[in-house]
Amino acid sequence: MKKDLAFLLAKKQKYQKIVALTGYDYPTAILEDQAGIDIIFVGDSLGTNILGYESETEVTMNDIIHHLKAVRRGVSQAYILADLPYGSYETPEKALDNAQKLVNNGADIVKLEGVQEATIKYIIKHNIQVCGHLGLLPQTQHKKAVQGKKFAQARNLVKDALTLENIGVSMLVLELIPEELGKIISEKLTIPTIGIGSGKFTDGQVLIINDILGITPRKLKLAKKYQDYQTLTVQAIEQYKEEVEKKLFPSDENVGHMQSEELQNLLEWVEQLDNFKQGIW
Repeated sequence: MKKDLAFLLAKKQKYQKIVALTGYDYPTAILEDQAGIDIIFVGDSLGTNILGYESETEVTMNDIIHHLKAVRRGVSQAYILADLPYGSYETPEKALDNAQKLVNNGADIVKLEGVQEATIKYIIKHNIQVCGHLGLLPQTQHKKAVQGKKFAQARNLVKDALTLENIGVSMLVLELIPEELGKIISEKLTIPTIGIGSGKFTDGQVLIINDILGITPRKLKLAKKYQDYQTLTVQAIEQYKEEVEKKLFPSDENVGHMQSEELQNLLEWVEQLDNFKQGIW
């Protein structure tokens, strides 16, 4: 069954946690889908995690679409969210054009940062689902600091969340805010909230796949490493290198063989090659 907004909303209403992960490629999307992940985020985090960019602001629409298409091919059940990258929604018209491109290439919902009332309303008016994003906004706030620790900023974030719900967003990502604030916002909204570094009371959680697998060496307080991919992968590569150098790979189980009669014919023909050194075939 393909998951949709009704499915996600029902999980919130039943106090069941929504599980989300970023995904950037076909094989990972297949595994996440098989594991039952509810939402796969094709986020602009692919810039620093996959493409080697310095920041999310370098990610382009072409980058997002390329990875979105790969993820779409690997998914049969998960709900797919795609980011509108930096500079892709400066006007409502530009935002709609880019949102339509994402939907046409496999996104079920598009996400943009901040309270962009006119833009969000314009996209929704054209029957495209929108996910909001509050708290830390990676496209414009490059210092990874917790947002909303003081009363005034926390109050504004609650107001912004209510505003986004009122103008029609279907879901809200809350990034790097205090747990208490994540709880308040999640309880005040009827739409699902997805937290990253925002405590256990949001309706769902999302993390970067590279972080939970240990693909990158960084250690983030908001994340948990469930696998040591980096160490295991280096060990596997080193073992492969050693076996090739010691002539242990390939072994007989890794190669194919000719039938004896065919091989004999080939060997007899090869013996005659000396007669053709002058290029006379």
